[in-house]
Amino acid sequence: MDTQVMLNGVTVPARTGEWLVEVINRQGLELPQVCYHPQLGPVQTCDTCLVDVGGELVRSCATRVTPALAVRTETSAASQARLAAFDKILGNHLLYCTVCDNNNGNCEVHNTTGLLNIQHQVVPYHPKPFLVDNSNPFYRYDPDQCILCGRCVEACQNLQVNETLTINWEDAHPRVLWDGGKPINESSCVSCGHCVSVCPCNALMETSMLGEAGLATGLPQPVFQQAVDLVKAAEPSIGYRPILQLSETEEAMREGKNKRTKTVCTYCGVGCSFEVWTDKRHILKIEPTHGPANGVSTCVKGKFSWDYVNSKERLTTPLIRGEGGFREATWDEALALIARRFSEIRQESGPDALAFIASSKTTNEEGFLMQKLARAVIGTNNMDNCSRYCQSPATMGLWRTVGYGGDSGSISDIESAGLVIGIGTNTAESHPVLATRVKRSHKLRGQRLIVADLREHEMAQRADLFVKPRPGTDFVWLNAVSRYILDQGLEQQAFIERWVNDFDAFRNTLQAYTLEYAEGVTGISQEQLKQIAQEIVAADGTCILWAMGVTQQMGGSETSTAISNLLLLTGNYMRPSAGSYPLRGHNNVQGASDMGAMPDRVTGYQRVTDPEVRAKYQAAWGVPLPTNKGLDNHQMVEAIHAGSLRGMYIKGEEMSIVDSNANHVDAALEKLDFFVVQDVFFSHTASFADVVLPASPSLEKDGTFTNTERRVQRLYQVFEPLGQSRPDWQIIQGVANALGAGWNYTHPSQIMDEIASLTPLYAGVTYERLEGFKSLQWPVHPDGSDSPLLFVNGFPFPDGKARFYPAQWVPPVEPPDLEYDLHFNNGRMLEHFHEGNMTFKSPGTTQKVPGTFLEVSPELAQERGLQNGSVVRLVSRHGAIRLSVLVTNRVFGRQLYMPMNTQDAAQAVNRLTGSHADLSTHTPAYKDTAVRMEVLSLDGTTPLPRTNHRYGHPTPQRGVEVERKWQRADYTFPGDLPDLPQIASEMLENAGAD
Repeated sequence: MDTQVMLNGVTVPARTGEWLVEVINRQGLELPQVCYHPQLGPVQTCDTCLVDVGGELVRSCATRVTPALAVRTETSAASQARLAAFDKILGNHLLYCTVCDNNNGNCEVHNTTGLLNIQHQVVPYHPKPFLVDNSNPFYRYDPDQCILCGRCVEACQNLQVNETLTINWEDAHPRVLWDGGKPINESSCVSCGHCVSVCPCNALMETSMLGEAGLATGLPQPVFQQAVDLVKAAEPSIGYRPILQLSETEEAMREGKNKRTKTVCTYCGVGCSFEVWTDKRHILKIEPTHGPANGVSTCVKGKFSWDYVNSKERLTTPLIRGEGGFREATWDEALALIARRFSEIRQESGPDALAFIASSKTTNEEGFLMQKLARAVIGTNNMDNCSRYCQSPATMGLWRTVGYGGDSGSISDIESAGLVIGIGTNTAESHPVLATRVKRSHKLRGQRLIVADLREHEMAQRADLFVKPRPGTDFVWLNAVSRYILDQGLEQQAFIERWVNDFDAFRNTLQAYTLEYAEGVTGISQEQLKQIAQEIVAADGTCILWAMGVTQQMGGSETSTAISNLLLLTGNYMRPSAGSYPLRGHNNVQGASDMGAMPDRVTGYQRVTDPEVRAKYQAAWGVPLPTNKGLDNHQMVEAIHAGSLRGMYIKGEEMSIVDSNANHVDAALEKLDFFVVQDVFFSHTASFADVVLPASPSLEKDGTFTNTERRVQRLYQVFEPLGQSRPDWQIIQGVANALGAGWNYTHPSQIMDEIASLTPLYAGVTYERLEGFKSLQWPVHPDGSDSPLLFVNGFPFPDGKARFYPAQWVPPVEPPDLEYDLHFNNGRMLEHFHEGNMTFKSPGTTQKVPGTFLEVSPELAQERGLQNGSVVRLVSRHGAIRLSVLVTNRVFGRQLYMPMNTQDAAQAVNRLTGSHADLSTHTPAYKDTAVRMEVLSLDGTTPLPRTNHRYGHPTPQRGVEVERKWQRADYTFPGDLPDLPQIASEMLENAGAD
């Protein structure tokens, strides 16, 4: 607080430049503000927050604080103007609160009616000549209840920045429009839910709420309409107060029926947190409010794709393989069998004949117990998690150069950066809520955006510069940019001299990377390379985001190293709004590695080869620990084929589909002597198992997740486990105790206490410090202070300095040739998560994208005679699949793209990919695959339904454009109404108000 405001004669603290309404709210004054939302800023459509500033009526939501501002909220003119403004709103809305599913204490129209003590409205309700839009599977829009506040438009245009919604202010009957007037399900709407979350009334509502939330809701027509008519008929005689009292009684009764529980999303690494509203096991809605990573934002998956939790396909009892297939078993029987077979294998072949794979979707506590089971109970370091499939190269590049394998700052730093560079990341689809922050800053603040990718996805379309490097050549252009900066003397010499070692050796490694050489290898012009360099140098902070397009290459670690080298060269570490941001793909892929689910490191990336580290763990666990580096996922498959690995325990990973060269992996899983799979569903991987254990998803347990920005957050149990399923931590403890471990954890908080005691990065993490929506970003010191900015006083090396690392280019090993003449690319898409084991259980999501398909460029389609729906067979050196074609401008030339999600294991992307991998981390080179195409049928049905948002046409504008409303002939600023006192008097009739 740097200034003061005189508020109703009292001096109160304030911040220069903040919105006046925030000062008023902090003081607890009851001021109406129907359209204002703190995460949207001033919308200025409702005029209900008018106050007197120096004798003039102003909107407090759009008035900036200046020193010595004199504000009065309760003058007669201000009070009467607010009443008149709200009366206009009531003309657009039927108050039938008792039978409304939105009568849950958070309806701005209901609450403002009570706050202003209104008895009667002067402007009569006037219905609009439009039908309710029920076309979207997730939410509906009722124009007759819409108050035209514009919150939804502001959220769509300037927060989500999908730019679908507008209001036709010039029309005789304004309403919210999708793509200028299309049905919702035929528009560019991505079903992110922003509009529904910020709607202040019941105009936009989740379909899962309709007829479900209230005690008196769900009435069939015409009974529902009769109830509404009864309420409206009573209002002229009794006023609104008795009607509101009845609805508030019903609202209070709902509190015993409906539960609200905070959780953290299990889709992607952004770490959105929100409340889950439930009635028994029915999910009423997901309500984002003030999550530290997401605020009010969600994506289609986090907002609407939770159906899988109640799916009839859930595993609910242990299964044991018999002669005729799987049979149901008791927990005691399953655990006893696991203990017996694991013990036999260990006795016959040693502990390293067993291997364990933790899940990046389960909690930190469960990842910790999995590696503890492997090391302390079995005695092996054969331990890994799915970061091996995606993020290990990024971590390696950061370990080499700056010492920590995590994001340099927070999502807020990405939003405030002067320049964002995205390399090999389809951020708008893989990390949609994080992408909204970039899109918002780019649109409203002028942030610069550069994208390097093979496909022209949304972020590429929005970019100030979009470059298309040849597959697998990012390392070359990054080094060429670094060399150009050095050649021009544009490096941050002072930063380098103070904070970075090995500068001369790094300079020498760049000699070959001239602009001319880079242009020849990558296809990016020299002028574009110069522009990239100049933009980085000129920017007030550069953040580089990268993902699987970089890491899933033969040289993924080398390219990640080159990214970090470039940031060090330009001084983009140790400051806000800058740094390296490897975007984590799964909700807890950062946490799984943090917890030591790795073959060479225990928790907090402490090396298993360090005697002091082993001594600490041995003292805590009371057992000796193995000293040798274990096998990673990639090595486990080869060890199975070699016969040295006989048993495996996988928790929550679809290894047979998501590992590369799936046919090779399937063959390995078939060879295992004993195989345990623990999952929520009977996955394709489970089909190879000897024992299948039914696990509980996140909504059925307590725990913590760590997101891509190193943010640790709590999730709370919403439901009891379904059937006989159990939280993963309880299952792992059961397995350990069947093997004689004697563990006695009764709650995940006890596990976190143990983690904190052994892990410097998590030293100050406790459940109390993470209560509710509170969070901590590691390193967390023992006193609970955390590190939103990762590098402040240096780098975690002995001398406190970072290191330039002499990375080497590793070219692709499978470039297209005469036989395999097409490059095969693959990745995620917005609607589905990874292979789709969870999201395909959501009917609405599946309606949007029923399955996978092959993106083909228009030029290749013309060459091969293909059209939407044509069926082709792709053949690689490793396998073949059959699928339908989608012709799209998103891909170019002889490059193909296939989403990794599918309901058919035979169609999996990884039937085509090979076993070659990053040389440093063994992360599969999924993006380094060549194929040939065989056309099976030219005719067919398009694989992407016409209800998908990709067919829509957004209508960008600068928010709600309230100025157009003010220009309407029927709009008058409330303070200028000549009959203002009379309007106020009629509204307050019989209310006993002044």
